[in-house]
Amino acid sequence: MSGLDREFQDYFGAIDRAGGEDRCFLCRRTPSEVKAFFGFGEDGVPLEAAKHGLEDVDFNASDIMSYQGARPVCAVCQLNLDAACALGEQGAYLELLRQMEAERDHLWPPIGPPSASKSDSADESGADDRSDPGADDAGWGDGV
Repeated sequence: MSGLDREFQDYFGAIDRAGGEDRCFLCRRTPSEVKAFFGFGEDGVPLEAAKHGLEDVDFNASDIMSYQGARPVCAVCQLNLDAACALGEQGAYLELLRQMEAERDHLWPPIGPPSASKSDSADESGADDRSDPGADDAGWGDGV
């Protein structure tokens, strides 16, 4: 199998695993949004090359998205994780993920003032209309 065939196979496999969407699994950016984030147009040419004196910049699809893992991931998210790891913050990442799943209400303040139509027990418990994160995703931590 040629290298190009392998790239297409990886790409379409990742898109299938992501439910047919060509977006970063973490931040939901599309490939064109990732290019724009780094200052490049859809064609890979720097948007302000003349202003910054850039010449011969080679920016291709493999520089912005990876389709090799369980889900597609963009270069922005990879760089964010690389920076956290370089600072020794892997534990903080994992703790934040745990908090986001298990302690959502603690991380986010209640939405608006309490409604008069809610029952007293709901007001006292601090409950709101938001659904429990992960309630519909029993296999959330299965790695795929």
